Amino acid sequence: MEFEEIEKYVKEKISEKRFYHSQCVSKRCMELASRYDISILKAKSIGIFHDIAKELTEDQKLRYAEENDIPVDQIERLHPNLLHGKIAADIGKKEFEFTDDMVQAIAYHTTGKENMSMLDKILFVADATGDDRTWEDVEYVKELAEKNINDAVMYLFNIEITDRVKKNKIIHINTILARNDILFKS
Repeated sequence: MEFEEIEKYVKEKISEKRFYHSQCVSKRCMELASRYDISILKAKSIGIFHDIAKELTEDQKLRYAEENDIPVDQIERLHPNLLHGKIAADIGKKEFEFTDDMVQAIAYHTTGKENMSMLDKILFVADATGDDRTWEDVEYVKELAEKNINDAVMYLFNIEITDRVKKNKIIHINTILARNDILFKS
């Protein structure tokens, strides 16, 4: 697995803006991987690759999932954009032989999942805290991630859940299971 080859592939498939975001996530993944003693090559590779399917249309996402036997739950069927992680994971495995831990991190980088690995948490946090992110508490979450990545993940889950409740929107069950799992293990 050569990072330059992965990066070139990604650059050819997505918009300039999305590629910049992916570069920022890759950089942040490397920082967190170094902090938590995780493979920097794996971390930067999933960071650059995680949104490879983000710009597909909803119909394209649903069709890809069907044609590649990717399970689609009820919420993903209603909100196909959530499938971009699972599709990116599938592409990464097929095109670049990504390892199972890389595939899992990419597949669940949007919702999280129960029993998140450190690599899962790194991508989840990096996606929200790359240099392109300017939301109100981003610096605070970066500080949390340096001290305790679980605290950063919990903070992000709490923001997401609170926002979705306020807007009367559906919350993916994986997010609730992931949040509860971290609490149970704390």
